[in-house]
Amino acid sequence: MHPTFVLVHGAFANSFSFAPLQAELGLLGHRSVAVDLPGHGFQATFTPAYQSPQDPAALATTPGSVKGVTLADNTAHLIGILERAKRNGPVILVAHSRGGITVTAAANARPDLIDRLVYVSAWAPTNLEVGAYYAEPEMATIDPAAFASALAAHPAELGLLRVNFRTANPDSLAALKAAFLADGTDEQFLTFLNTFQPDENLDAGGHADRAQAETWGRVPKTYIRLADDTSLPLALQDRLIREGDELTPDNPYDVHTLPGSHLKWLVDPAPAARLLGTLVTGSMPSA
Repeated sequence: MHPTFVLVHGAFANSFSFAPLQAELGLLGHRSVAVDLPGHGFQATFTPAYQSPQDPAALATTPGSVKGVTLADNTAHLIGILERAKRNGPVILVAHSRGGITVTAAANARPDLIDRLVYVSAWAPTNLEVGAYYAEPEMATIDPAAFASALAAHPAELGLLRVNFRTANPDSLAALKAAFLADGTDEQFLTFLNTFQPDENLDAGGHADRAQAETWGRVPKTYIRLADDTSLPLALQDRLIREGDELTPDNPYDVHTLPGSHLKWLVDPAPAARLLGTLVTGSMPSA
């Protein structure tokens, strides 16, 4: 039976981000499912205040559907999808960016549903909570201006992260492009930015986001490094790989590298689709 690729998006993203990648996978003969985590996709909040002309005061105070969504909610939702996908054969679970937190939690809880984990420049914490890594040397190159200048509301007051991706502020746009798609054209960057949704939940899981050797550690795993990523720097990606290998030395990462920024692999998905296709044989059940 052929595997199903289950694709899990990162922060402020949704299943729409994976449409070009799914097209490439489909043309290579692979089956895939793109997940919308709770409060994402068509469940997202796009308040009229976010439209043009924007209403900054209303944008800062209008409630959002992702408020109160927790890592446990994301994990339960993903497990439900994995249960359905597993009925049709092996499952290759692919995470990008913040999606790695949910994928790790799902593998901690239900490793039996996953035949291979694939992290694409994604969070796979083992030694520290995700938030703690931001104080580490590997994250010293992160420019806090990328989000700070585009924040549309006070997170603690609104109960969620809200970023104005439809800003016309040139400094904010330049900071966001540098963080996510420095190697793309301005047109590609603005197009991708308009697939983002303004809201993201606050819960990164705390201690619950850390991989567990006895469950997560049993699943074969791949890490795809993005060599030019400034949002999740290569040094941090390599640290996550190293710490994961230290946790499960008998089941180390299968490591690959793609050139490009945090979003380039989704804007130009053919190389990533070909690479993912090479993982299929290793995820097929033994005869």
